Amino acid sequence: MKISVFELEHWERSAFEALAQDHEVRFEEAPLDQELAEQHRDADVVSTFIYSDLGVRVLETFESLQLVATRSTGVDHIDAEWCADHGVTVCNVPTYGSATVAEHVFALLLALGHQVVEAVDRTRRGDFSHEGLRGFDLRGKTIGVIGTGEIGRHVIRIANGFGMDVIAADVEQDDDAAEQLGFRYVDLEELLAESDVVSLHVPGGEATRHMIGPDEFDRMKRGVVLINTSRGSVIDTGALLRALSDGTVAAAGIDVIEEEPVVREEAELLHSLFNRRHDLETLLADHILLRMRNVIITPHTAFNTTEAVERILEITCENIAAHLEGERQNVIA
Repeated sequence: MKISVFELEHWERSAFEALAQDHEVRFEEAPLDQELAEQHRDADVVSTFIYSDLGVRVLETFESLQLVATRSTGVDHIDAEWCADHGVTVCNVPTYGSATVAEHVFALLLALGHQVVEAVDRTRRGDFSHEGLRGFDLRGKTIGVIGTGEIGRHVIRIANGFGMDVIAADVEQDDDAAEQLGFRYVDLEELLAESDVVSLHVPGGEATRHMIGPDEFDRMKRGVVLINTSRGSVIDTGALLRALSDGTVAAAGIDVIEEEPVVREEAELLHSLFNRRHDLETLLADHILLRMRNVIITPHTAFNTTEAVERILEITCENIAAHLEGERQNVIA
């Protein structure tokens, strides 16, 4: 079998040594795009992270593709419908980072609540004044968790440790988890109205695109803190800017933004202006968010701990090995 692995740092290659003993394994540090797909068109197995393009045009390039093994939980960068229609298996890494991402939620929340970024910048300049650095306690605050999968439930466990009151919303309610972890389910409208902190843990895709938009911000408690470690498309960026400007949202901690691939690689900007593949209004809004003092943005790094990355590589290789042996593991399509 020919296995092509994209978006892989050099040190990560050793994880694929066992597969390389019996199969041809090829590595690329760049994300998969049309040009690279042409170069690897004979691949039977493709493994990528989330910045690769696995749309129809790229997928159709491969002549004998059997498996797409994404090194992520989210699969919104993959046209799973095309894969299902063409007999291509898609597998992911569903549980590698539940604790990791949940911990990052509270890294963002604590940084906002204690004005950590401003305080550090100020003391580095030799300014030890307290003016403008007053924060807020988490104890006694209500946190609304939207999405109670593995990550959402771990957020709830941590919130319990801080003495927060927890409410949650999900299209599929887990009553056993609610009883065990001591939270209650409410509808989204009630969650937005009651929460001092809102934390998002839903998958990307059309079903959740802009699920937090103008109407949802209007329903939020004034002065809410918004945390998003799921997907940038879940929040309408323009609506978030307006909510930050009028004080509805007091602060935001964000690990994902809508036009993240372009913001990450500014060299693409001229190209995007030319062919309009990207929403330039949203791109501008992203840049404004990056510079707001009551907003903390991290570069999609909530997953990025040594332990989590090792789990990603290990489970991905297990997924590929299982497929090669005629078995199914962590298959989503």
